[in-house]
Amino acid sequence: MRTRLSICARKARYESGQEALLAAERSGLVLRPYRCDRCGRFHLTSRTKGKRMVRPPG
Repeated sequence: MRTRLSICARKARYESGQEALLAAERSGLVLRPYRCDRCGRFHLTSRTKGKRMVRPPG
């Protein structure tokens, strides 16, 4: 599923998956990062269908 441009514009953008993971942990919510196909950066989502998981480096 492709990210709508209007959704991309409203979401916080993170330079790396690791930065997005840290923000997700700090939020206290169940969120996961994904690379946006519109802007190329990372956003957070609570959805689990249609997006690939970002694997931590290592």
